[in-house]
Amino acid sequence: MARFDPYENNGGTCVAVAGADYCVVAADTRLSVGYSILTRDHSKIAQLADKCVLASSGFQGDIKALQKNLAAKELVYEHNHSKKMSCPAMAQLLSNTLYYKRFFPYYAFNVLGGLDNQGKGCVFSYDAVGSYERTGYSAQGTGAALMMPVLDNQLRSPSPLLLPARDAVTPLSESEAVDLVKDVFASATERDIYTGDRLEIVVINSSGTRREYIELRKD
Repeated sequence: MARFDPYENNGGTCVAVAGADYCVVAADTRLSVGYSILTRDHSKIAQLADKCVLASSGFQGDIKALQKNLAAKELVYEHNHSKKMSCPAMAQLLSNTLYYKRFFPYYAFNVLGGLDNQGKGCVFSYDAVGSYERTGYSAQGTGAALMMPVLDNQLRSPSPLLLPARDAVTPLSESEAVDLVKDVFASATERDIYTGDRLEIVVINSSGTRREYIELRKD
């Protein structure tokens, strides 16, 4: 007997790394169901504001609905306040939006990255119902368990329990952070069948936003 299931995990992995004056957000472009690859060129990264991007893994139907919801609310904010929403403000909006749907959640696992009001890199990591924290780096998706140990080893973000509080930014330069992201994705694609094909990297700094792409495993 067939059973209706409103959720489906389309795989993929997202990573974000924050530095002193930059943020790197990256995700692969494979979209799959089970052992079938639906497309090899699907972007999982959405630009929500000038210095703020969202990378999401999970069910693509919910992810698109979430992105449209956030874009509409950001537009209303821009009209009401005559300015773009900051990245920390967008982080709170995303948390509120996810929590509002907590009884029938968006099946989306999000990493939000950008620059804060002081120009420092910031990364916010979420669960499906809106609980979030600001960290120096984060990974979400099917390959996250393979990537986080490498990021923990290379970046060692300070504990949020330490007093006085320390900045949750990584010690790497922008180019070193990009190289590290490329390395962790190249490693994860060797073991995770839902991550691969192509890597999309978005680098946000004081001069704006730029994108670059590298090829990953196709099998």
